[in-house]
Amino acid sequence: MKNKYGGPLRKLVSDGYHLKIHVDMSDTQAFQSDVIAYPAITVISRVPSGPTRIARQPVISKASLEGLAQELTAADHVCNEKVRLAIGVAKSSEPWLLSGANQLELIRRLEDQFPTLEEAGCKVGIGVATGADRAFIADDARLDVEADRKLPLIRTRDIASGEVQWLGKAIINPFNEDGSLVNLSHYPKLNRYLEARKAVIMGRHCAQRNPRNWYRTIDRITPSLSFRPKLLVPDIKGDSHVVYEDGQYYPHHNLYYIVSDEWDLRSLQAVLLSSLSRAFVSTYSTKMRGGFLRFQAQYLRRIRLPEWRSLSVPMRQELADAAVSRDIPACNRAVGKLYGLCPADMSILHNAASA
Repeated sequence: MKNKYGGPLRKLVSDGYHLKIHVDMSDTQAFQSDVIAYPAITVISRVPSGPTRIARQPVISKASLEGLAQELTAADHVCNEKVRLAIGVAKSSEPWLLSGANQLELIRRLEDQFPTLEEAGCKVGIGVATGADRAFIADDARLDVEADRKLPLIRTRDIASGEVQWLGKAIINPFNEDGSLVNLSHYPKLNRYLEARKAVIMGRHCAQRNPRNWYRTIDRITPSLSFRPKLLVPDIKGDSHVVYEDGQYYPHHNLYYIVSDEWDLRSLQAVLLSSLSRAFVSTYSTKMRGGFLRFQAQYLRRIRLPEWRSLSVPMRQELADAAVSRDIPACNRAVGKLYGLCPADMSILHNAASA
């Protein structure tokens, strides 16, 4: 319904079908065992498009579900607290946005007023995947390779406190700065280290597909990224967890990173810590058990951001101060001023953050 890979299927539905009914089962005990990602019930018909009937978190009882089914399938329906109507949910390959009407209206308004995060000069990326972490990652002191063939690695557990507290892991770097693989004959220590773990490394699909490059990580490593200040965002979190890293570490694949030549990263951190950013992510992200969201690159790129040059000096300082102190209410107040949000808008964002 929301992920990028579902776009072609959503377009098929939009072009030739009608999304008649959507029942959101988030936080609903629909199965006898716990699940991480919740189901949804959808009814799609080959009929002309029209309103979608939406219900949320039904009570799991025979009587309640029978009553809900009757309301969802009745010939005529008037919106009530159990079932509401939404127009234009299925639009080409776009994600199906099923949030509350007020939240969706606010998000659409901000999308019309401001450029995207990347249009405003910020780049979103993801850390390195190796396909064989036990071979490529170890304690820095135990990686007996040439000094320029390893990089200090930062992972989710290194930023759990909200600040960087490096736990000492490092990653093998088999790449030159231009993206080519190093010649192992020029690095005897690296060669010896990798050969000792060749069976594990060769077990990966990417190594079997291209045996000549068997010692590459799945993702290319660009060493200069280590030395660039960045914001780090874990994939799955209940709230925005955005940590400033001053340019010492390379991110692991369960972390997304944001860099910018335009925005001051501390000021940007305040925006990303605010309820506004969480509202954007919650609108587009799948909701997981416990209210957790996926803070993936595809959703972070949906966040809207003013141009840095449009901010006054006091506004820039207020944002940065709020981020450094990790004062979320102060971040929200500053962001409210930055986006020109009224009290009603701030109430919508507060409700979205606490949902």
